Amino acid sequence: QVQLVESGGGLVQAGGSLRLSCAASGRSFIYYNMGWFRQAPGKEREFVAAITWSGANTYYADSLKGRFTISRDNAKNMVYLQMNSLKPEDTAVYYCAADALSGSFQYTYRAPDEYDAWGQGTQVTVSS
Repeated sequence: QVQLVESGGGLVQAGGSLRLSCAASGRSFIYYNMGWFRQAPGKEREFVAAITWSGANTYYADSLKGRFTISRDNAKNMVYLQMNSLKPEDTAVYYCAADALSGSFQYTYRAPDEYDAWGQGTQVTVSS
């Protein structure tokens, strides 16, 4: 099982940028597809972005395309979420998640139940 720790959250003004990081330890990182989700107060956890184990394929929530970028560095066991042009509605706890190379990931990456391990989350607050 892989263990995940997010960092990089904080308070930023609207229009600003943040880069979230997720450090993985435990079972070899290359055996996992990775995703980012977020959850705002009173709302369900929602998909943000995902990346396959090799980094060859990335997926985004339609509403976030062009502002957020997911990437990974398998040599460092890290996955990142670059967030630009932040808006107050981006305020949420952001979670990193790992999927143990399911064959259906290209169809199921949006579903929280697809993922096998989660980090503790990092708070992102965007002020207007």
